[in-house]
Amino acid sequence: MKFRLKAFGLHLLSSFIVLTLILGALYLGWYHWPGWYLADCVQVTGALIGVDLVIGPLLTLVIAAPKKPRAELVRDIGVIAVVQLCALAYGTYALWNGRPLYYSFSEDVLQIVQAYDFDASELAWARKSDLPLAPHWYSLPRWIWAPLPDDPQEREKIISGSVAGGSDVIALPRYYRTWESGSPTLRAQLKPVDAIKYFSPYDKKILKARMQADGIPTDQANAMALTGRALPLLVVFDPGSLEIRAIIKTR
Repeated sequence: MKFRLKAFGLHLLSSFIVLTLILGALYLGWYHWPGWYLADCVQVTGALIGVDLVIGPLLTLVIAAPKKPRAELVRDIGVIAVVQLCALAYGTYALWNGRPLYYSFSEDVLQIVQAYDFDASELAWARKSDLPLAPHWYSLPRWIWAPLPDDPQEREKIISGSVAGGSDVIALPRYYRTWESGSPTLRAQLKPVDAIKYFSPYDKKILKARMQADGIPTDQANAMALTGRALPLLVVFDPGSLEIRAIIKTR
């Protein structure tokens, strides 16, 4: 049993170190709050942890018999390691491909934009055109303004295309503008919590209670919803400076 426990411990420690380095780098670079929540990575992360920190080391505990021939033991552990590496590669790719790249303000809402939201041709064009806000593999999350174009035909094309399953304006870097340039429009779209359509009456009650606990007025036009693949968040701004005062969950 001592031999089995030693093999289990070494396998668990090595798996923990590798997984911590990968998830830590992704979290610190791209998934820090509110990215991890809005991207809804629970299933992928759970699968990674389940395979690399639970199933793999437990299988090693089972097969690591001290009387087993060394070559057979190395082979068995090697098979487990290969399965773990495959799961790790898949999970890492999924998290990398879904990493948050922008928090965009468009019309009357804030939305997360992830790497896989971009059409390949649009992405290639944006990079070739050297657009200042175009995403690159090394890009970290940025707050941007993504207004619909002034041209009525272009606006209608984007809106109808989005409804039909095409790219929305938030996934079209050619229309990106700096966060600061959108400040007047953003300020005009701020609303009191009760006027924001993305939350139910029960959610609004929770949000107002949490705002009051932080000393934030609940009757001012100072908030906007931030949406993604999880439940919406409430972003509360200072109405004057537009500095973000809080990002609040309902659950």
